[in-house]
Amino acid sequence: MAKGTLIPIGGNEDKGIEKSENYTLEFINGGILSHVVKEAGGTSSKIIVIPTASSIQEEVGANYLHAFHKLGCENVKVLSINSVEEAESEENIQALKECNGVMFSGGDQSRIVNFIGNTTFHNILKDRYENEEFVIAGTSAGAMCMSQEMISGGNVTESIVRGSTKFREGMGFIPELIIDTHFIKRGRFGRLAEAVAAFPKLIGLGLSEDTGVIIKNNVFTVIGSGMAILFDPSWLTHNYREILEDNLPLSVTDLKVHILSFGDKFDLKTRSTKIMTLEEYKEIKGS
Repeated sequence: MAKGTLIPIGGNEDKGIEKSENYTLEFINGGILSHVVKEAGGTSSKIIVIPTASSIQEEVGANYLHAFHKLGCENVKVLSINSVEEAESEENIQALKECNGVMFSGGDQSRIVNFIGNTTFHNILKDRYENEEFVIAGTSAGAMCMSQEMISGGNVTESIVRGSTKFREGMGFIPELIIDTHFIKRGRFGRLAEAVAAFPKLIGLGLSEDTGVIIKNNVFTVIGSGMAILFDPSWLTHNYREILEDNLPLSVTDLKVHILSFGDKFDLKTRSTKIMTLEEYKEIKGS
């Protein structure tokens, strides 16, 4: 069992810079990034932001620096790794060895795998996560790359037919899951359904925006203002994906679905839920 903590996030998490009130949680007190700071050891922790997935890395890095500084975390550094050579850089490797956690930005998850996957930087990430109280957080593409089997793309409007969703090997931090993000806003139900049909031993995790899960000791807890949708294919009575040709509609039955929100828990080993009680909800709401 890994000693570290994973925090996949569905994208568009509150960074304290939004001009409209789109979120129901207070940024400083209950926002997702405050959980990242807490899990990494508090405001004195060293956090590395890795905007590799993004096409606007300077802007993304500046936004995260602003957000973490607003939370009182001053030991934050941005590493823009855009090649395998940079992932093998002694300077970047040393920074990784000295930090308490990393935060992967959104963008294109394949860039993370292409430039960091199977490098020394990647190996140290996995080793620290597995053997230390180390935090790996990621939003959008940064969350999707965490799984072993990774969704690399797919046309949402065609995602109810076989072959429309594309897969490749991810970073392998959490092999029990396959993750999709911006799940509700971008209508990715069909995409994740094909993912669990393709990999029926895995749990599908669909994260809505400004929503994440904290995964520790094989149990995850939902944080943020939205919902986490789980697809559990353990009870499938039939799955025709393997015998269908591409571009034919999928046929899958008895797919179990959970809809979880803030404070709810899911055990990855027993595949069981623990829903927050009304009393617990009232206590948090009143605190």
